[in-house]
Amino acid sequence: MQGTASAVDKSRPGRTSIAHLPDRGVVGVTGPDAEQLLQGLVTQDMARLGEGAAIYAGLLSPQGKILFDFFVVRTPDGLLIEVAADKAADLIKRLTMYRLRAKVTFTDRTGDMRVLVAWGAGTDVHPSARSAVAFADPRLHELGVRMLVSAQDAEGLLKSGAVSAQDWHAHRIALGVPEGGKDFAYGDAFPHEADMDQLNGVSFEKGCYVGQEVVSRMQHRGTARKRVVIVTGDREIAGGAAISAGGAPIGSVGGSAGQTALALLRLDRAAEATGKGETLFAGDVPVAIMKPSWAHFDLVPRKPAGDDL
Repeated sequence: MQGTASAVDKSRPGRTSIAHLPDRGVVGVTGPDAEQLLQGLVTQDMARLGEGAAIYAGLLSPQGKILFDFFVVRTPDGLLIEVAADKAADLIKRLTMYRLRAKVTFTDRTGDMRVLVAWGAGTDVHPSARSAVAFADPRLHELGVRMLVSAQDAEGLLKSGAVSAQDWHAHRIALGVPEGGKDFAYGDAFPHEADMDQLNGVSFEKGCYVGQEVVSRMQHRGTARKRVVIVTGDREIAGGAAISAGGAPIGSVGGSAGQTALALLRLDRAAEATGKGETLFAGDVPVAIMKPSWAHFDLVPRKPAGDDL
C-alpha cells in the first residue's frame, strides 16, 4: 500500500500556532573566519545566507554519516546555529577540532536563548520581540517560521495561542519531515536516507566539505535504497517499533503521532513485499507507506549499478 501524503495541517485550520521547543539549543559562532570555516565543513552552501534567511545543513563524519543537523542564520553579531540541545556541547567540541588557527569563537547560548516555532495562517517572519532572530524554515514553507529569542521575550510571545511541542512534532510528522535524533540516529544515517537532499540540506554545487565524496557518489548513482517516509495505520503506531515485511525487518519507526509516523526503511524491500501482496507491519499494526508531497524520490528505487553504500 503506497501513496502520496498531502502537506496540510489539520490541527488548527486557519490559525497561527506557536510552540516552544525545549529540546532545541543555540550555538553562537563569531569571528572573522566564521563563515569560511563553516563553508568547508557543512553540507549546504554558506553563500545562501541572505538577509534574514537561514540554511539547513549537516556536519558529517568522513564516512558521510550525519553527526549533527542544524540551521544557520546570520545576525549583526555573527552566526547562530540552532541544533538539538543535547548536541550543542558536542557540536562545539567538533567545530573546535576543525578550527586550527582560524579566528572563530564558539559559545553555547542554550541557557539564555529559547527556540520557538510558529506555523499556520498569518505567521509573521518579523515578530515584535526585539531580541528575536526569526527566519522562515528553509526546508519547507509549511513548516513556518523559527525564532531564537531571549527567555524573557519567549514568555511574552507564548502568552496567547501557544501549543505544545508535541503539536509541532505532529505537524512536521504529518508533512513527512524528519528530525535528527528522533527519526534517524546520529552517526548512522546518510543525508539521502534522512531526506536532506530533498529538503534543501545539501548543496551539490559547492566545493568540498567533510563527507562530500560519499554524498556526491550517492547522488550521482541515485541508489539510496533507505529513506525516511510516512507510514499510516488503522490504530496508534508506537515510536521505535520495527517495520517488518513477511516477518523480516526492513526498517524502524522514528517519531509517531497517533496513526501517523515517520519510518526509516529499505524502500526496495518494501516495494518487493507490497508487489507480492504482503502487508507491512509497524510492530503489530498494519501500515501503508506514504511519500511526502514534496518528495521527488521513487518509492520503488532503481536497481543500483554496483554495491550500495
